[in-house]
Amino acid sequence: MALVDRYLARNIAVPLIGTLVLAAMLLVLEKMLRLFDFVINAGGPVSVVWRMLANLLPEYFSLGIPIGLLLGILLAFRKLALSSELDAMRGIGVGYGRLLRVPYAFAIGLLLVNIAIVGWVDPYARYRYEGLRFELKSGALGASIKVGEFNEFGKRMTLRIDRSEQKGTHLLGIFTALDDKSGTRIAATAAEGKFLSTDDPDTIIFRLQNGRLVQEGPSFATPRTLSFKSYDLPIKLPAIDPFRGRGNEEKELVLPEVYARAYGGAAPDRQNELAARANFHFRLVEIAMMLMLPLLAIALAVPPKRSNSSLGIFVGIVMVVTYHKINQYAESAGAQGRLQPELALWLPFLVFVALILWMYHVIAHRPGGQPIGALEAAFTRIGKAVRGMLPRRRQAVIEATA
Repeated sequence: MALVDRYLARNIAVPLIGTLVLAAMLLVLEKMLRLFDFVINAGGPVSVVWRMLANLLPEYFSLGIPIGLLLGILLAFRKLALSSELDAMRGIGVGYGRLLRVPYAFAIGLLLVNIAIVGWVDPYARYRYEGLRFELKSGALGASIKVGEFNEFGKRMTLRIDRSEQKGTHLLGIFTALDDKSGTRIAATAAEGKFLSTDDPDTIIFRLQNGRLVQEGPSFATPRTLSFKSYDLPIKLPAIDPFRGRGNEEKELVLPEVYARAYGGAAPDRQNELAARANFHFRLVEIAMMLMLPLLAIALAVPPKRSNSSLGIFVGIVMVVTYHKINQYAESAGAQGRLQPELALWLPFLVFVALILWMYHVIAHRPGGQPIGALEAAFTRIGKAVRGMLPRRRQAVIEATA
């Protein structure tokens, strides 16, 4: 049996890891395009995109782990069923209960990982992600100068450049206009220039070279003009408000903090208490459902005899995604007070648990039982009807290439 366990572990691990990595990468790629667009429009450095994506990975892994666990076990047992190895094992007295030891070892290990992610890692990562968004919007990460456009720096400075070289450190074809609080206005053009730091972190120097400057104000009867080879223009950086503290949203709180806000009297008002209760039970039911995924995977893994139908894979993914979406709706409704959070989240859980237990009972304890047999028959009839609607010649080509 130790050999069988190692064989099962290898067959489960490969699709599990592959599915987990693939799901995370698909989610990252989908988000990456929007982040690049957001960062470029905010004028921030492109390197911040990778920091933002890194802080999104815990959330993506918490979504990908249940699907990876389900598909890893499902594909492993499907392989055993199609190669008749599962029938041979059952023929020598190895039942589903014994074969479930390895899947549950994976399930419990990944459940502990998911508890750590959902309960502690993801809240801090989500807060850091929101902090990066705030710094981008406020300019704390630095703003890139858009070539050929008028760039606003605060309320008192406008800058336009024709060309940028050496990664933005050398600016060419410069026009700038600056107003100070005393009413003095300065407009300057220069052939080139660059920004320099000073000992004061709130002030930078804009060094202009080979240009002309016009200065006017209440103390000048007429505007003053001058030509220069080098002119240092001090620029006072606008003050940036600090980012808010963690806990503005329940998703930024670790599990004990959510419990304290939900049931420990730490919530400032009734609305925050409802949101904390909904979020707390949302995390619990998502984690608890992982214990049922091995049973669901086995129930969907074994196709009917003399069939290699993949319908079980499709049904499994649909069930996991549908359950997650139901939980999201229940959390939202519970947070708004339209439903009681505990009832809204645990009732669907109990319904899915009952359905999964019934499906496992059918496949494990009824000879020839198929929990999705009706769906298999329906899809077979639909397939035959579709093939019957195809032209004979086209149908023959399709059958020949199938």
